[in-house]
Amino acid sequence: QVQLVESGGGLVQPGGSLRLSCAASGSISRVASMGWYRQAPGKQRELVAHIRSVGWINYADSVKGRFTISRDNAKNTVYLEMNSLKPEDTAVYYCNTAPPVLIWGQGTQVTVSS
Repeated sequence: QVQLVESGGGLVQPGGSLRLSCAASGSISRVASMGWYRQAPGKQRELVAHIRSVGWINYADSVKGRFTISRDNAKNTVYLEMNSLKPEDTAVYYCNTAPPVLIWGQGTQVTVSS
């Protein structure tokens, strides 16, 4: 079973940027779609962005124009570049396939606050 390790989170002021990474323990080159999810306190986990192996990308409306997802199959890594961060982006961020079929990693905490 492929394991996922997310990193890159932290505390950032509104308007700031962060780059998240998700390293997979196995190959993701044949995975059709990889996604970034987030879960805020008291809310359900939601898909914020996903990318297919052929390059097709989709974003949730709440992050469109601010977040950029990418994948490096050679490094078995998926990235999420987050710009113009807002307090409502505060959440634990996870990666997984889309739809999710792998065991969830621990995620990485993103806190947007002044």
